[in-house]
Amino acid sequence: MAYQNLLLERAEGGVGIVTLNRPEVLNALSQALIREYDDALTELDQDEAIRCVIVTGAGEKAFCAGADIHEAVARGGEDGNLGTRGWQRASLSKPTIGAINGLAFGGGALISSELDIRIGCERTRFRFLQASVGRVGGTWSLPLVVGWPRAKELLFTARVVEAEEALQIGLVNRLVPAAQLMDSALEMARQIAGNKPEAVQGIKQLLTAQVGRGWQEMMESERTFRSKVAPPPPPTEAFKDFLARKPKAPAQ
Repeated sequence: MAYQNLLLERAEGGVGIVTLNRPEVLNALSQALIREYDDALTELDQDEAIRCVIVTGAGEKAFCAGADIHEAVARGGEDGNLGTRGWQRASLSKPTIGAINGLAFGGGALISSELDIRIGCERTRFRFLQASVGRVGGTWSLPLVVGWPRAKELLFTARVVEAEEALQIGLVNRLVPAAQLMDSALEMARQIAGNKPEAVQGIKQLLTAQVGRGWQEMMESERTFRSKVAPPPPPTEAFKDFLARKPKAPAQ
């Protein structure tokens, strides 16, 4: 399958690499990119030669800046489909590693929390900013990464988490210099891929199944809650500061 908004490669040692490839807009999640991201993960998960998947972003500034705000404005604030397959992404049979090469804000923070392991660098920053713009997200994935008290703090405050703090609270598994980020991710991925795939995938399946509630059930409860609260303000209001300081990106 040909991809327009991301790069997909198969590296030596049974490792697949997905690179979000819209660096001109900090790898913002357009609807096309979200669809391709899901398709790429599914393709690699179904490839018997692939035993571990790395996800990263193009460029030196961002893993993913979140939703494409200009596209959201053009849609008139209509919700996209970022969350509709989140539990499926988290439940892939193959282990996933995030090489978080820069900021991961909003939807970018959410998709990073769906990955099994995250490796960061000095440029890494997270922000689960949904509450600041009247949205809900991360309630089913983030607590399993950093624990309930930390997840509540990050979701309630919507504040930025810098790289060192991310390491301290377990939001990243390790920090390495930016120049070594992909090498470190590949080293870990190949170490995982070198083990018996049925054992690795079985462990992942058991870890997921043994959570108090399943990924899908937790995410569905979040979606049900969203339907009962007031809709968020239109993107022209919610992101007015962003829109005021950023020139509109060229059409893709």
